[in-house]
Amino acid sequence: MFIKLEKKEGGNSLEFLLSPLSTIIFYDMSKEQVLRKEKEMMDQAFERMLKDYMASPHGKKEDIIRKAYQFAYQAHNGIRRKSGEPYIMHPIAVAHIVCKDIGLGSTSICAALLHDVVEDTDYTVEDISNLFGEKVAQIVSGLTKLSGGVFGEQASAQAENFRKLIVTMSKDIRVVLIKIADRLHNMRTLESQPVNKQYKIAGETEYIYAPLAHRLGLFSIKTELEDLSFKYNYPEKYEFIASRLASEREKRMDQYDRFSLPIMNRLLSMGFEFVMKERIKSAYSIWNKMQTKHVPFEEVFDILGARIVFKPHPGADERQECWRIYNLITQIYTPHPSRTRDWVTIPKSNGYEALHVTVMGPDGMWIEVQIRSVRMDDIAEKGLAAHWNYKKDYSSSESKIEEWLGTINDLLKHPDSDAMHFLDTFKLTLYDTEIFVFTPKGDMKTLPAGATALDFAFEIHTDIGSHCIGAKVNNKLVPLNYELQSGDQIEILTAKQQTPQPEWIHYVTTVRAKRELSNLSKQANKAFREKGEAILDEIFASLGMHQSVQGGIVGTVLNTILLHFSYKTLDELLIALGKNEVTSAQMYALAESNGRIIKDHEIYQKLTQANPNATNTAPINSKLCTCSCCNALPGDEVIGFKNPDGTVSVHLRNCPEALRLKSQQGPKIVAVQLTPDPLVNYNTFIEVKGIDRKRMLLDIIEVISNEFDNNINELKVSAIGGIFRAIINVAVNDAEEARNICEKLQLIDGIEMVNRVNQE
Repeated sequence: MFIKLEKKEGGNSLEFLLSPLSTIIFYDMSKEQVLRKEKEMMDQAFERMLKDYMASPHGKKEDIIRKAYQFAYQAHNGIRRKSGEPYIMHPIAVAHIVCKDIGLGSTSICAALLHDVVEDTDYTVEDISNLFGEKVAQIVSGLTKLSGGVFGEQASAQAENFRKLIVTMSKDIRVVLIKIADRLHNMRTLESQPVNKQYKIAGETEYIYAPLAHRLGLFSIKTELEDLSFKYNYPEKYEFIASRLASEREKRMDQYDRFSLPIMNRLLSMGFEFVMKERIKSAYSIWNKMQTKHVPFEEVFDILGARIVFKPHPGADERQECWRIYNLITQIYTPHPSRTRDWVTIPKSNGYEALHVTVMGPDGMWIEVQIRSVRMDDIAEKGLAAHWNYKKDYSSSESKIEEWLGTINDLLKHPDSDAMHFLDTFKLTLYDTEIFVFTPKGDMKTLPAGATALDFAFEIHTDIGSHCIGAKVNNKLVPLNYELQSGDQIEILTAKQQTPQPEWIHYVTTVRAKRELSNLSKQANKAFREKGEAILDEIFASLGMHQSVQGGIVGTVLNTILLHFSYKTLDELLIALGKNEVTSAQMYALAESNGRIIKDHEIYQKLTQANPNATNTAPINSKLCTCSCCNALPGDEVIGFKNPDGTVSVHLRNCPEALRLKSQQGPKIVAVQLTPDPLVNYNTFIEVKGIDRKRMLLDIIEVISNEFDNNINELKVSAIGGIFRAIINVAVNDAEEARNICEKLQLIDGIEMVNRVNQE
């Protein structure tokens, strides 16, 4: 929602733009009259929220909510958002989301109305406590941004705020629920922010808030957050998909009608009370599938789905009713043999319960049907956490939220000195899918999809994980990095002399295993680090360089060393020196070539100094700073991040590392543009797949080397079961040249798919 006041040409009217869909015009009004109308608008918004609260199962504490509104109105009086609307409209909107979309009660609604009072006005948490009680004050305190850092001045302020949010969330889940509502309204009104702010906010929303909403069962909010993030991160791609969905809606609704009518008739004949409605895949989900599967929009075949929400027959078991409806549907349509999902017998860890079946529809398209009871749908739409600890009728699955919070509390007991690393570790707890595995005695354990035998060992006990030498899965011997599947029964094999190995960190995916291995590694590497520090100080002294590890190392020098030896941190370098993995001779050899590297850096500095505003708003020629994780080329859509030494790291905008950096280092985002240089070539990796045949490889080489005259730096080829696959490292000048090569390769007989991929 936004408001704009302006004079209409030819009159004395004031125009209030309340939203992109509604306009109210007040003619010939004085400023006092306009403000009076504005107050009416605020009161109406509050009354709409209050009406929804009174209609909810809560609906008993109207007076305290009105008191909170009046207090917040007075506190924010005269303050406006960047969109132009009175600031109080934001807390009202957040409170409405908290009430209607999440289903929380009066305490949370009051906290939502007051959530910015302490941060933006002179009122204190103590004032809130005196007027509204200690519980409301605690929640407001948890929602207030940090005034100072927790991990030190160098840490990301965004990560600091996340950590405080997580700490408070572990004590009262309502804090994070209100924060998600706050973020949702901010995303709905993001268009009033400058572009760099849009990138930052959209990036951290996609990276942490949408997965967090999903983990808490807020599926509708999660979907909207993803779509809004997509809209601001990739406006053209969002508009393309949104317009295609709109233009093809009538066609899909016709398909849905033909599909749903036989099912609805059968349900009615069996006496079910139900609602059946269509489900259209979100723009973000479609784009994500296009990216992961490397397919165009036309080849995303599961855009249409259906959902059945039923009221169980009196005295009937909900789960049995779900399976009755499943049997009914599969009598009409043929089910996909491997795409039935049973979250009724064993709910997801976020409390989600439903039965999913994918069937072949009358138009030859696979259509997924979700089957839920009214209770299951309520939890799926509003989130299990909204009910947890605030209702008397707990379900057994609600304990899963407690289990997750137990994991968070365990994580908080071992604080990391690096706020951003803490955030990355926390994100691992927001896993999307899970598997169910069993101990030799038949006890069930829940692990994230992709978990390994070594993850399972650490899940049982740290000592078992530390001394693990292998595992038996279903009585067959497997390696430590074996990926587990639902239903596996695992026996861990140990040996007293076994100790954790450095490569183990790459074998595990769970928070617990990574944390334990990290702690064990820190203990083992402490002595190596001290030895490496002494070696590096000695090298600096012998080269006449007036710096040391304790005294600080010039950023350019440190970055040059780390880049040369492919290390990310000083600690990694020192440990490598202590272990003799990097030798003094190698360091001295690097020093001889250091002059050239420094010269390149000076050229870059002169380039940016010529345009002092370049690192904030104007394009920069940052070709010396492109990152190998995504191999950005001139002509690609890129985003930059300012490094401590003044250089700029450049990533593709859809690079996972760029998403992580946006969420943690938003203020360091800079506008960049990679400028092609006809004398410079860049490596790009092209994946080719198709039906194998004779001369396939020769035809590919003919296109790249002869038709385009480009060098092939590396070629990896496999032909298994009649399927040809190649990863080709090609030297190109820019993104357009890479696209032209891909298009030409696509025309080769037998080639089914050609895509640029990252190095991995």
